[in-house]
Amino acid sequence: MGEPENKQSLEEKLRDSSGSELLLDILQKTVKHPLCVKHPPSMKYAWSFLSELIRKHEAIHTEPLDELYEALAEILTAEEPTRCHRSYVLPSGDSVTLSESTAIISHGTTGLVTWNAALYLAEWAMENPAGFAHRTVLELGSGAGLTGLAICKMCRPRAYVFSDCHSHVLEQLQGNVLLNGLSLEPNVTALAQHPGHDTADAESPRVTVARVDWDVVTAPQLAAFQPDIVIAADVLYCPETVLSLVGVLQKLSACQKDQRAPDAYVAFTIRNPETCQLFTTELGRAGIPWEEVPRHDQKLFPYEEHSEMAILKLML
Repeated sequence: MGEPENKQSLEEKLRDSSGSELLLDILQKTVKHPLCVKHPPSMKYAWSFLSELIRKHEAIHTEPLDELYEALAEILTAEEPTRCHRSYVLPSGDSVTLSESTAIISHGTTGLVTWNAALYLAEWAMENPAGFAHRTVLELGSGAGLTGLAICKMCRPRAYVFSDCHSHVLEQLQGNVLLNGLSLEPNVTALAQHPGHDTADAESPRVTVARVDWDVVTAPQLAAFQPDIVIAADVLYCPETVLSLVGVLQKLSACQKDQRAPDAYVAFTIRNPETCQLFTTELGRAGIPWEEVPRHDQKLFPYEEHSEMAILKLML
């Protein structure tokens, strides 16, 4: 096969277009898209996007486009809320929409926004749906819920347990589950009932949001979730958290289901190599073997290109 043709840049497409149809089409597919109108992104993001679009237009065409400036004026005159929405289109054409805090740290937690490793883990899961199909998934430190919602919509798990320990994160998680058209079970007891739902014909997984404090949760409490697979993303941000995570993984290794412990996958951004080294060292001390998962091919989500990320498979 020959080399694929180079894709035209936006500037090249603007030069080739004599009228305003291209920019109007971009507007309708972005800030004017029904999904963005219903669930607006942050004002700062919309302003940056429109400003860059106007800059590219003005660099090529002398005639201003009223619709661009009108859209920007709407942003400039609006009041910046404390919450915004992020929407991600999935390969199926479905989407995941998240209500998030506009601040990286809010209410004393970083769990109210989506981090890069959550996007990376979601991509890997969608490339490997058989690992999740008809299985019960327990996610540790679910944050805003992107990874789990993508898995629920694309990988056909039997049941999914979102978990965190912060009350504001749990409240936001519940809202995001409902926002994406999934139903919530009231507790883990309800999740374990209704065995008829285990059939492959089930349209959506049974979902619950649970409070799990890694330092105080017991092995029997974790076993009650009946997990087949355990995942976590971007939870290695300080030594104390690493030690707590390894502790809860040790408890999970005792959660035997069908005579075996659950599979476990931890995704993280390598910000501080010493923290990552501490994690693998503590896994060794705990007697938990691990291996790095090969990098996956597809990049569906807009995380930073230069971010170095990894996924470890743990043999509990």
